[in-house]
Amino acid sequence: MNFPLLVFAMSFLLLSLAAAVGDIVRSKIHPLVEEERDDFGIILSATLTLLGLLIGFSFSMAISRYDQRKNYEEAEANAIGTEYVRADLLPPGDRARVRELLRMYVDERVLFYTTRDRGGLAKINTDTAELQNELWATVRPAATGQPTAVVALVISGMNDVLNSQGYTQAAWWNRIPLAAWALMAAIAVCCNLLVGYGARRRDWHIFLILPIAVSLAFFLISDIDSPRGGAIRVAPHNLISVSESLRAQ
Repeated sequence: MNFPLLVFAMSFLLLSLAAAVGDIVRSKIHPLVEEERDDFGIILSATLTLLGLLIGFSFSMAISRYDQRKNYEEAEANAIGTEYVRADLLPPGDRARVRELLRMYVDERVLFYTTRDRGGLAKINTDTAELQNELWATVRPAATGQPTAVVALVISGMNDVLNSQGYTQAAWWNRIPLAAWALMAAIAVCCNLLVGYGARRRDWHIFLILPIAVSLAFFLISDIDSPRGGAIRVAPHNLISVSESLRAQ
C-alpha cells in the first residue's frame, strides 16, 4: 500500500458504510431481540479480539521490515566506506578510478532513498547498475593479473558493496502481503457490521468510533510499510555521512 492517506480515506468510508448497513439490517430487516444479545455479545467480542490481533501482527510485520531497511542502509554505507579505504591496495590508476566511481555511487544510493519520483527512480536504478558494472570492471583486471591475498581483500570488499545494494532492494520489495491486508479489511468490515447491528439505537457518534480507530491503525501500518510513499521513511543518514566523508578526502 503505497498511499497511506488513501488507505485511511478508503478504510473510513468502507467501515462507516458497514456500520450503516448493520444498523439498517437491525432496524428494517431483522431486529436483534434481547434473548439473543448475550450470544451476540460473545460473537462481537471474539471478532473484535481477532481484529485486534491481526492489526497487532501486521503492525509488528511493518516495524520489522522498517528496521530491516534501516539496518541495510547502515550496512550499505559501511561497505562503501570500507571499500573506499581498501582501494589503497590497488595500483595508483585503478585506485583513483575506484574512488571516483565510489563517490558517484554513494550519491546514487542517497538518491535512491530520498526520491519519490517513480520515473526518476528508474533512471537511478539504471545509473546504479552502470556504476556497479564499471566498479567491477575496474577491479577485475587486478584480480586476474595479480591474484594475491591483498587483492582478494579488495575484491571481497567490492563484492560486499554490490551485494548490499541487492539486499537493500530486496528489503524494499518485502512488504506486508495483500492477502494480509484483505483479511484485515474483511474482519474490520464484519466488526463494523456487527457493531451497527448490535446497537440499541442509531447513534453516529458511537458508530464512527470504531471506523476512525481502525482506519488510523491501517494508516499507520501502511505508512510504516511504504518505503517511499509514507511519511515515516528510512533517512539515509549513514550514506550521507559517508558521501560527505569521501568528498572531504
